[in-house]
Amino acid sequence: MGIKLTLLIVFFAVMVAVGLYSRKHATSVDGFVLGGRSVGPWLTAFAYGTSYFSAVVFVGYAGQFGWKYGLSSTWIGIGNALIGSLLAWVVLGRRTKVMSQHLKSKTMPDFFGERYSSKVLKIAASAIVFIFLVPYTASIYNGLSRLFGMAFNIPYTYCVIAMAVFTGIYVILGGYMATAINDFIQGIIMLIGIVAVIAAVLSGQGGFLEAIRKMAEIPSDVPVTLGQPGAFTSFFGPDPLNLLGVVILTSLGTWGLPQMIGKFYAIKDEKAINTGTVISTLFACVVAGGSYFLGGFGRLFDGSAIYDEAGNVVFDSIVPYMLSTLPDILIGVVVVLVLSASMSTLASLVLTSSSTLTLDFLKDNVMKNMSERKQVRTMQVLIVFFIAVSVVIALDPPTFIAQLMGISWGALAGAFLAPFLYGLYWRGVTKAAVWASFAAGVGITVSNMFLHYIASPINAGAVAMIAGLVVVPVVSILTPKLKKEHVDDIFTCYEEKVTITKKRSLEAN
Repeated sequence: MGIKLTLLIVFFAVMVAVGLYSRKHATSVDGFVLGGRSVGPWLTAFAYGTSYFSAVVFVGYAGQFGWKYGLSSTWIGIGNALIGSLLAWVVLGRRTKVMSQHLKSKTMPDFFGERYSSKVLKIAASAIVFIFLVPYTASIYNGLSRLFGMAFNIPYTYCVIAMAVFTGIYVILGGYMATAINDFIQGIIMLIGIVAVIAAVLSGQGGFLEAIRKMAEIPSDVPVTLGQPGAFTSFFGPDPLNLLGVVILTSLGTWGLPQMIGKFYAIKDEKAINTGTVISTLFACVVAGGSYFLGGFGRLFDGSAIYDEAGNVVFDSIVPYMLSTLPDILIGVVVVLVLSASMSTLASLVLTSSSTLTLDFLKDNVMKNMSERKQVRTMQVLIVFFIAVSVVIALDPPTFIAQLMGISWGALAGAFLAPFLYGLYWRGVTKAAVWASFAAGVGITVSNMFLHYIASPINAGAVAMIAGLVVVPVVSILTPKLKKEHVDDIFTCYEEKVTITKKRSLEAN
């Protein structure tokens, strides 16, 4: 217990110290929200990765999909690395930085307002962010309850409040820069922790090959496999189609999430993009790939502790039960690992929510002539508000909110992905197409919550994203275009000449 408590105390002390150190960067709106748009490659890459993966992935998703798909659930982690990280940086990184800086936009709703010349679009986008990020914020605490109960026998309430208070302190003190530096520290912990945990768990099962052998003997309970053993160790697992839906939602979804895209706004320079692409991809390979790979062995830990009174598997309890037999020092590392993953994501979400509400809704609409100082103070107050709301929801989550948490990714990415992606590359996107994407993304995921015409909420989210990618070009072709002068002015940012060294680019013959 002493070892575990010491690790926690040191962890929290470092987080607060970073917040104090970063105060000088948080005096202006640009500094508080984007770190002055001068964040280097390592901090940006780790900020992207740690915002991507939280306790929801390590405890919830890894346990759930590892149980359902066996070792093939590792494909989800691979998809997260290749599509959610590598391709996202290559396709979105540079263009997002250039166009957002040209438009002077600090948030995703602000981008929509400036890119499509519509204040109403900006307000609508900020409403979608607010509605669907708050319940997602509350969901981040869920993975902690069982781990803290297993490690410390501390009531869940105290865990939630402590995590919320310390996250609030360093985000309010240092804004984006404090979040980015802490994300880097937390990311290092996550990398070391996941490798150590996988090694310890497999060692407890007699090594990797022995664990595979045991998994191969387990008969599948998915009808398509007819109960044959070996499905949980097969290449694509017992249910490839639903596995693909999970890969699409958790990988392509990041392309439309405001807290993820915001990381590209803050990039410093070309080197930061090139280096960040490699680092964030490797980070996702280790953390996401490792989490799902670990979860894939969940069925080796089949026991009464993972079932509820009705005999149903409680997916959130699988990974904590797998880890319960580890040595104290490793349990301490796991707790700090999951706390790191959760606090980094929580910090990113509350900063995104508060900046969106302040800059895209309150400023110029509710509160006129807001000074820089007043905008920063308003965001700091709203961070406290959002954290408090998330704590209240997390402590007593109603059924409706619990459902809403599961569809927040689908609604946000379904609404935003297509108009943001096309808006960076194609001059022909229209306002009507953006509205159609908002309606399709939110409409499909929310209506499915009540009508259940798509069995899995995760597949519904994937369908919403794909629908947006089809709807936007079709509606754009059929509806009136934006003013040519406005669009031409926006796209001039890509044509601006810059001078670089031969080390970066060879001149043409």
